[in-house]
Amino acid sequence: MAPEINTRRKAGERRDDMKIVLAGPPKSGKSCLREGLKQAVRGIPGAPYPYIITACPDGEGAWFQETVNRDAQEARKLKEDYKSSINGFSPEFVKRIADSVANCSLPLVLVDIGGRITSENEEICSPATHAILLAGDMSRLPEWRDFCEKVGLVVIAEVYSDYHGSEDTVAGVSPDGIFRGSIHYLERGEDLSQRPCVVALAEHLVRLATSGEQS
Repeated sequence: MAPEINTRRKAGERRDDMKIVLAGPPKSGKSCLREGLKQAVRGIPGAPYPYIITACPDGEGAWFQETVNRDAQEARKLKEDYKSSINGFSPEFVKRIADSVANCSLPLVLVDIGGRITSENEEICSPATHAILLAGDMSRLPEWRDFCEKVGLVVIAEVYSDYHGSEDTVAGVSPDGIFRGSIHYLERGEDLSQRPCVVALAEHLVRLATSGEQS
């Protein structure tokens, strides 16, 4: 069992950093959304740099999507080489990533985790502050809301991964403070940075990160 990490925010505690976990079931497109958000945020004048922490030992680091765009075969080889060099969710890997999340003090951080609710992901996510939930099957969201509540993450977005869709939808921020929408065809190699929902979500993140209004 993962050790308890006492890094949750106390009531009324001011935080100037946002450590946002990209969470949800497997095969939802989280790594694709991560890259799309990164590029969309970078296109917003005055936005903080979106720092990426890859918290799943699947070989798809922040470099992976750009390498796919340049040379898909090379990307696959580098991914397999990385996966073979580590021992999955070993205690050493989990501690290293959890420490990275805890010690990173940049204003906007995206933490890309695997799609399973495990003690390892609890340890990794406990030092974070917020969460974006992405799912192709929205009936899976309640278990991820429970996960976020357990580790002390404030959910700021719930997005439907509409793989077979032809367009995005943007519902915007609901009265409960959660951004909602859908993103179509989250697929490697696609430029997602101009998709309407990705752009709107990136603007929402930047607004929260720069206004001090995060919950």
